[in-house]
Amino acid sequence: MPSIAVKLYSVFFKFLLKHRLQNRIQNHVDESTNPYGVTTRPEESVSAANPSFTDGIATKDIHIDPTATALSIRIFLPESSLSPPEQPEPKSKPRSSQRDDRRNSYPYIGAPTNDPRRCSFEGLNFRSDSNVYQGYSPSPQKGRRLPIILQFHGGGWVSGSNESVANDVFCRRIAKLCDVIVVAVGYRLAPENKYPAAFEDGLKVLHWLAKQANLAECSKSMGSGALGVGAEFTKAQVQRHILDAFGASMVEPWLAAHGDPSRCVLLGVSCGANIADYVARKAVEAGRLLDPVKVVAQVLMYPFFIGSVPTRSEINLANSYFYDKAMCLLAWKLFLPEEEFSLDHPAANPLIPHRTPPLKLMPPTLTVVAELDWMRDRAIAYSETLRKVNVDAPVLEYKDAVHEFATLDMLLNTPQAQACAEDITIWIKKYISLRGHEFSY
Repeated sequence: MPSIAVKLYSVFFKFLLKHRLQNRIQNHVDESTNPYGVTTRPEESVSAANPSFTDGIATKDIHIDPTATALSIRIFLPESSLSPPEQPEPKSKPRSSQRDDRRNSYPYIGAPTNDPRRCSFEGLNFRSDSNVYQGYSPSPQKGRRLPIILQFHGGGWVSGSNESVANDVFCRRIAKLCDVIVVAVGYRLAPENKYPAAFEDGLKVLHWLAKQANLAECSKSMGSGALGVGAEFTKAQVQRHILDAFGASMVEPWLAAHGDPSRCVLLGVSCGANIADYVARKAVEAGRLLDPVKVVAQVLMYPFFIGSVPTRSEINLANSYFYDKAMCLLAWKLFLPEEEFSLDHPAANPLIPHRTPPLKLMPPTLTVVAELDWMRDRAIAYSETLRKVNVDAPVLEYKDAVHEFATLDMLLNTPQAQACAEDITIWIKKYISLRGHEFSY
């Protein structure tokens, strides 16, 4: 059973959330007077972006759609991205010695000037005098290309933020453990922005990643080629013309220099898992139209699924910790338009008939569930259905755990939350590791 502290915090959490939800109803702002939506709430603590590799991770915020929806993202960049490109490991060595050799072969940015390992980074302006990482023009020979995880926070559709303290800690943990770039999405919240606003925002970020990759490739192409001495000035003029045409801010330097969109993973927390699953479906339907972005896997952490026919857990755990049945129903009423409200809405129930695309085309899907979460059985049923059509879809269930046990502010530093992040890392590594660096268990 959960500790006394968790039980007490759950009571306080429910009281506070119910108060917030009721205020959302009473103070509902018509979209015509508030077209930009809300991505943070006054009651929530936010963590400021920090581009100086604190604890090995640099972060920055970007508004990718400032004129229409104020859609924002926070990028989490591991310091390991500054190492040179990975090379396949020799098969003859044990994995432990390979790992040590690989670590020693990476140039160290803070090494003395006479250190021979430093030479491969000469001339690159990685950081300013204040240790703030600026990024640089994309170059295939410099730095590492890391997989990208698109992360969608939880909060019952009406609260939460990609900039919240808890989400910042969780994304830093995932970025460091998985050695990936995490892009946390600040989607629009209800009731100011009802369905499908949050889903559209998630898909818009995926398309934005594709555009960024294509812009970076154009920039790289313009910077390459065998040009004569007399052509150097012309090349510079062409590059400046293109940058002027698109605007220098169009190319995101961190992603252009370090991101590998061909290894993209979707990770959703609670209601964010519903968004991740929707984005995965749309990515399957889009196919090569999203090139070079390829969604290779998704992780659904205690998804916010529901349905009109109750499961056993929805009956036995209706009064469960943190998000119980009454709280979830209220959240869904705030999120879905009144004329569309149904517990079997496509956004709510993943197993309704005639959903597209066919489930056999879905990417590998890891589902994380908590034993004491009233939504657990429906998430498990979705995973079982995926496995029936030969999709790799394991379930990780955690004993005595509650909804958001690995992402809630109070529970982030528990051994169970740390173990969950490590378990997710083990599974994700199967799909994002480069050939020669496969991760097995």
